[in-house]
Amino acid sequence: MNISVIVPLKNEEESLPELTAWIEKVMDAHHFTYEVWMIDDGSTDDSWSVIQQLAAQNPCIKGIKFQRNYGKSAALNEGFSAAQGDVVITMDADLQDSPDEIPELYRMIMEDGYDLVSGWKKKRYDNTFTKNIPSKLYNYTTTRMSGVKLHDMNCGLKSYRKKVVKSIEVYGEMHRYIPVIAKWNGFRKIGEKVVEHRARKYGVTKFGLERFINGFLDLATIMFIGKFGKRPMHLFGALGSLCFFVGFVVAAYLALAKIFFDKVNMTDRPLFYFGLLCMIIGSQLFLTGFIGELVTRNATERNAYLVEERMDHTQPVTDYDLQVSNLAERRL
Repeated sequence: MNISVIVPLKNEEESLPELTAWIEKVMDAHHFTYEVWMIDDGSTDDSWSVIQQLAAQNPCIKGIKFQRNYGKSAALNEGFSAAQGDVVITMDADLQDSPDEIPELYRMIMEDGYDLVSGWKKKRYDNTFTKNIPSKLYNYTTTRMSGVKLHDMNCGLKSYRKKVVKSIEVYGEMHRYIPVIAKWNGFRKIGEKVVEHRARKYGVTKFGLERFINGFLDLATIMFIGKFGKRPMHLFGALGSLCFFVGFVVAAYLALAKIFFDKVNMTDRPLFYFGLLCMIIGSQLFLTGFIGELVTRNATERNAYLVEERMDHTQPVTDYDLQVSNLAERRL
């Protein structure tokens, strides 16, 4: 199969027929074999009914319906797990991403050899103060911290080599940093393509102000996991050892001053409590490193989502069982 298109969505019943018709038109024009995974992230409108109707008309359309809203990262992670195409393309369901970009995104992966190509919405139709300016600040900060040079890190329109999506795990709200996650997993050929950004035709934006705080926290998490996720002792052990050493030097100085220089009231000096505090904190950090190593070696999968219904023409499943994304089985 040439292409898997993953469309995470929530309350987009109006746009889905137009989007799927547009995707089908592009795929047929370029003779691609394809599948479209519509991931319903807890919609409260008739989005799932629309997906079922569309799937009945086109067997290439498949769907997953979450029991409740888990977020875009969860939807993408389930889509990545289900995708079978050589190239995986993600796009939003609100028609702000153009399916006409698919052929070139596919070509850049298959012919130019990119592992990941991110769209760049150079001309945007979003609100300047609530989205455009914060987006520029976010992209600048992320680029400086991660070293991944992209103008639009969070663009929903991206293409991936299949091996990439089968090798990464997305949870929380880390979909904003998929290029950074891919880089830390060894996929360094990351490209960028200027794409069309269309004004929203239906519905309202699903993004709130909390994304700024969550985005910063997720970036800090990714930077830590990328560098020390497999070796937490290298961070906590180093900090703990340094802190304990400072405290030990202070304690040794005070002891020598007491023994050889007959200093008194040493425990009343602030320096004594500073040295004691450093030794305690150093020991705690060191033990944290040990605990981190144990957790790293015994961690269970973090992605466990209640899937209410799954629609796949090749393997239909309809139940309320707990669907677990097993990263190890997805690695190639």
